[in-house]
Amino acid sequence: MRTVAACAVTLVALLAAAPAHAESDDQSSWQLRQVSTGGFLARLTAQPLTKGSFLARRTARPARPAAPAASSVLSAYEFDIVRRMNAIRAARGRRPLRVSRQLSAAAAYHTNQMGLRGFFEHESANGADFWKRIERFYPSRQARSWSVGENILWGSPEISAAEAVREWMQSPPHRANILSRDWREVGLGAAHFDSAPGEYRGGPVTIVTADFGART
Repeated sequence: MRTVAACAVTLVALLAAAPAHAESDDQSSWQLRQVSTGGFLARLTAQPLTKGSFLARRTARPARPAAPAASSVLSAYEFDIVRRMNAIRAARGRRPLRVSRQLSAAAAYHTNQMGLRGFFEHESANGADFWKRIERFYPSRQARSWSVGENILWGSPEISAAEAVREWMQSPPHRANILSRDWREVGLGAAHFDSAPGEYRGGPVTIVTADFGART
C-alpha cells in the first residue's frame, strides 16, 4: 500500500534598512510572519525582533553542521522534482527557481535528521523553528529582505518524483509554496531509509524536503 504524508510551512522576514548615520545596526528590526500548515499547526503570528538580539541568538547557536556531501549536487531524483516544479511554474507564468547549494544543504540535513531520528516535522529534532535551521545554511546576514519556505513529504520507497510533486500540488499550502512568485531559489534533499524509526515504525521510507528561499 502506498503511503504519503506531507507538510508545508512559510516564513517571511523583512529587514528594515538602518539609518545611514547609524553607528550600529542594532536599530534595524526584523518583522517575522510565520504561517504553518499541514494539519499539525495553523496560525499566524507576528513579533518585532531587533536585529541585535537576532544576531545574539544566532551566534549563541552551535556551529553549522557539516553539509552532506550530496548537497552540493542534486541527485537525478531531486533534479527531477525541481524540473517538474519549474515546469509547473512556467505553465503559470512564474519564473524558474534556481538550485541553491545552501538551501540544498539545509534540505538534505533535515531529511537525514528526520529519517535517522524518526520524526516528521518542520521543527528540528531539538524543537527549534524550521527557519532557524535554514538560516544556518542560507544566511540572512547583510540581506535587506530574507524569506524561506519548506515542503516536506514521506512516502513508500517507490514514490516517484512525479508522485511527490503531484501530492504537493493537491494540497493548497504546498501548492502555494511551489507557485509563489516570491521565491527565487530552491534546494532539495531526498533520501531512502531501509528502516526508519519512530514515526515510520521501522519501515522503509523515502523522505523529501524542499526548501524555498529569496533574499535581496
